[in-house]
Amino acid sequence: MAQGFLGVPDVDLWLFVGLTAASFFTHFFGMVTGAAGGLLLLATLASFFPPVIVVPMHTIIQLATNVGRVMIMWRLVLRHLLLPFLIGSAIGAFAGAQIFVSLPSGILQGIIACFILISMWLPRFAQLGQAQGRFAVIGCAATFLGVFVSATGTMVGPFVHHASPDRRNYVATFGALMVIMHSTKLLAFISVGIALHAYAPLIVALIASGIFATWVGRQVLDKVPEKIFRVVFRVILTLLAIRLLFVAGRQMGLF
Repeated sequence: MAQGFLGVPDVDLWLFVGLTAASFFTHFFGMVTGAAGGLLLLATLASFFPPVIVVPMHTIIQLATNVGRVMIMWRLVLRHLLLPFLIGSAIGAFAGAQIFVSLPSGILQGIIACFILISMWLPRFAQLGQAQGRFAVIGCAATFLGVFVSATGTMVGPFVHHASPDRRNYVATFGALMVIMHSTKLLAFISVGIALHAYAPLIVALIASGIFATWVGRQVLDKVPEKIFRVVFRVILTLLAIRLLFVAGRQMGLF
């Protein structure tokens, strides 16, 4: 492992700058469209780092940038959903960190993809039961799977989408739930001894870029019509789910 720019292993100046720019664009995209920002950043990082580095690094970056999002939009958060999600998320994170999962990642990705499609296109599914109980269950499931496949925020999105009266409520509440999910995941990673000290300069740069992108995206969000936001959100999540199904099928050798 070669020491690179600012001591970050295997990262030279141009890769450092490129990843910082990627953090800005993915966070801006996620802020304005309400979907896919975290998954796009994960895909970018996965092109340069192994999974054991990517998943915890992605968790730290998403945690910090979503804290920035929530600070900017706190008054728009649907706060009654936070506590049940926190309870479910804590259970899912620590169960995922301690339990050996025998299912291949392809099957996990296929489950997530099907879950997204059902939640997005069958609205009654995403509105079953009381909101508090519903978000406790989704918090547990999304965080548990997130320990292994990282970007499971797309599982949460449809539920927040159906619970939010306005696109700004969606973005703010989704950010708050992601803070909870990534916090519990990070604690779970720390509990099993994962450390990323060598990557600290890069992580700080990606966080700063992401927070700036969040602020810029907040200004743009006010100018996006509600109807367009909802349509774009649904289309993006559907395309992501189809992509996950394709990746899952390829990993399982179906084609």
